[in-house]
This record gives sequence, structure tokens and C-alpha cells, in this order.
Amino acid sequence: MKFNIITLGCKVNIYESEIIKEKLSKNGFIYSNESEADIIIINTCTVTNMADNKSKKYVRRAKRLEKILVVCGCSSENNQDEYRQMGIDILIGNKDKSIIQEKIKEFLETRKKIIKFYEEKDFIFEDMEVEKFNSHTRAFVKIQDGCNNFCSYCIIPYVRKNIRSKDFIKAINEIKTLVQNGHKEVVLTGIHTGAYKSSDGHDLADLIHEISKIEDLKRIRISSIEITELNEKMLKEIEINKKVVNHFHIPLQAGSDKILKKMNRKYDLAYFKNKIIEIRKIKPDVSITTDVIVGHPYENEELFLDTIKTCKDINFSKIHVFPYSKREGTASSRMEMQVNDIEKKRRSRILNDISNKLEIDFYNRHLNTELEVLIEEVFDDYSIGYTSNYIKVKILKILSRNEFYTVNILKLEENYLIGEIKEALKVLS
Repeated sequence: MKFNIITLGCKVNIYESEIIKEKLSKNGFIYSNESEADIIIINTCTVTNMADNKSKKYVRRAKRLEKILVVCGCSSENNQDEYRQMGIDILIGNKDKSIIQEKIKEFLETRKKIIKFYEEKDFIFEDMEVEKFNSHTRAFVKIQDGCNNFCSYCIIPYVRKNIRSKDFIKAINEIKTLVQNGHKEVVLTGIHTGAYKSSDGHDLADLIHEISKIEDLKRIRISSIEITELNEKMLKEIEINKKVVNHFHIPLQAGSDKILKKMNRKYDLAYFKNKIIEIRKIKPDVSITTDVIVGHPYENEELFLDTIKTCKDINFSKIHVFPYSKREGTASSRMEMQVNDIEKKRRSRILNDISNKLEIDFYNRHLNTELEVLIEEVFDDYSIGYTSNYIKVKILKILSRNEFYTVNILKLEENYLIGEIKEALKVLS
């Protein structure tokens, strides 16, 4: 039988969908496009109301196709009663994604609907191991799940549950397998990646240090890390480890101490700014991107202007802007002084414009330089790749996917730099 997977949301979901795809393929199922598939699997997201609505839209559309329908992920976990009413053939939350192939086989044998959710809050890490990402040059590796931070606006700790981490040796061995299968860059990812702590006491810095010994692994990227987790040990590893990329995604969320406190974030602006200074001393050409939520309860115009000033002062290379989304069950949803949608959209537009300018300024700093680019996409007459500091580079030539090249950067065009090949790098220096 043929199957198709629709993945919504974060890199963790992308990784988990790859697990589902790999396990089904090993069990005789064939991956196909949606129109030809007998089975449609939807891996949902609930991080915002928009994500929830999008997830449900895909489920309703899939129902009309009259295929076998499997739904899993954060949105189904968060909205169990609603999804139970949608006539889904196999419905689960975030647990048991690694055994979806078994549930599909059970359904095919019995034709009885399967609905399974778990009430407990403390889960152990669900072991998963991807051998190869056929659709990505970069390989995502989920090393951690869950979050205990309970930021006041965030529903994720309720749907992903407690913090838990992948076994240290299993994580290393999975990355070794991915590298043996051709991946030269790995992205360490999780719901709260920087909180990685194996049962034998190894932390994220230890894991990065150990996997950097894998000879053919050329780049190590962290999907996102909290500023509070960039401790002395982590900064030292970043300083000495040449395989750690020149890019960190560090969520700010608000540029006002008052709003940070309302959000239940674990730092103030002074702490955040001082850590950024430390990182830039270690890596002067680092790209630091961030997330910012606009329109959180109590954010008035003055506090929004504080956020604008903070973002400019820190000089991020890109800001991912999110209008505050009221998630029922969170502390922020019960707060007074909710900001209306029109105002949230206005603030989003302003901050997105600032982000675009900051990104262009960062790109312009690299004109007339040489950059090492890993090619990820190849088209009829050009190739696209990314630098260590996550600059998108376009080369007007057909190149080899998953190879490194030294590129002379010539000009800026739209949202990428244009370059020409100096040489291919068979070994990344």
C-alpha cells in the first residue's frame, strides 16, 4: 500500500515524520504523493491558534479524500475531544509515533478505529533512529523532548510533557550512521534542545564535543538554544570546536523586562545582552537569529517600542516575528490587558520590516568575501546552498548536491547572495 505524510510545525516533527516514513518503508509500504496514497498521515502542530486551524484543515481535507487517515502530534494531543469527533481511523498524540506502522497493520487487519492517548505526565524518551534523510542535505537528530519551563504563553509543555533526553551513546551512534550514509551536517534538535541531559550525566556540550570526533561530519548546528543554557562550559565548547557552525538561534521573545517577567522567561535584558556580547567575542562573524512575540498581554505601545530598540541594539541577523496567540490553559490566556488582533498585526508588520533590514545589512557585510557553501538544492541552471552562518547563497551553475564549495560573493539579490565558484572543497578546512 502507498502512504503520504503531511508534516506541520517544527524540526522535531520533521524528524519524527522521517522516522514514520522510514519504518513504514521497511515494512513494505511505499511512499507516494497524496493523490496516489492509500494512507494519509498528518503530523500536527499546536504552537499557535493558526497552527491548530491549519492542522484541522488538513484533516478535514484528507477526510474528503476517503483514504485511511492517521493523525498524530501536538494538535491532536491538545484537542483530543475535537479530533475524536472527526472520524479519524488512527488517532494518537505525541507518544507512539515510532510504532505507527504497527497501528496501521492492526487497523488493516481489524478495520477497527484506533484511538490512544496517555494521561501520565512523566514519559521516558521514546527511542527513534533515522538512518538517512532522503529529502534533506542536513540531517535533523532529535536528542531531547518535552519542556519544564512553562513560559506563560506556551502550550507546548502541556502537550510534549516532561523533559527527557536520548541516551548519549545512542545519539552518537545515530549521528555516525547518518554521516556514514552521506550527511555532512547535522542539526541537533528537541523541544528544549539546550536542556539535553542523558541519564549518565552528559550534557549538550559533551554531546557536541563527542560527535565532533566523527571525521566526515563537517558541521554541527543547534536548532535553537535558550540564552540561559549558554553557560561557561557551552561557550568554551563553541570557542574550541571548529565544527560548530557560525549561527545560533536564541529566542528573545520580548525586548522589555516587564513583558519578559509576565512571560515567565528566566532572564532579563541585561543578562541576554551580555551573553550575546560573549558569543560575538568568540565568533565575530556569528549570525544570531531570534524569536519575538508581539502583542503579549500588557504590552502597550511604549513596551513595544522597547522591543524595537532592543532588537536594533542587539543587531540580530533575522527576527522570526509571532503575533501573540492566546492558548487556553496557559497563564497568559488569563491575564488582563489582552492586545487586539489589529494591533498585533500592525506590530508584526513593523518588526518584520526591521527584521528584513537587519537581514539585508548582515548579508551586505559579506559582499566581496569568500564563503564556504554546502549545496542543498540544484535546479536547471543554478544551485542553492548555505554558509556556516546560515546565509543563503545562489550560484548560477549546476553543482553537486551535498558538496562544499568556496564561493566568491558578488552581490545581494532579494533574500540571498549571488556568488561564483572559486573551488570545490573535498575536505572542509
